[in-house]
Amino acid sequence: MAVVILVVVVVVLLVILMVMVVVIVLVVVVVVVVVVVMVVLVVVVVVVVVVVVVVVVVVVVLLVVVVLVVVVVVLIVVVVVVVDVAISGDRNIIKKEAEKF
Repeated sequence: MAVVILVVVVVVLLVILMVMVVVIVLVVVVVVVVVVVMVVLVVVVVVVVVVVVVVVVVVVVLLVVVVLVVVVVVLIVVVVVVVDVAISGDRNIIKKEAEKF
């Protein structure tokens, strides 16, 4: 009788041990999955941040280029107007001098 009780206790302990091993394996799998998901999320966040930074830099560069183009166009217009006024003034002076003769 004592041997039967001993065998039953050993079998119960083995079943408990097996259940504990299965639970530990499941916990390890869940932890690995969570870690992998976290790593993927971190990578995605880093990629998004890099893309946003690149877009911001490109936009700033484009704005600087547009401002420089506008400044150059304004300077060209000013130079053309000044030259036109100077030429008109010279023509008037030439006409006045020619009328004297």
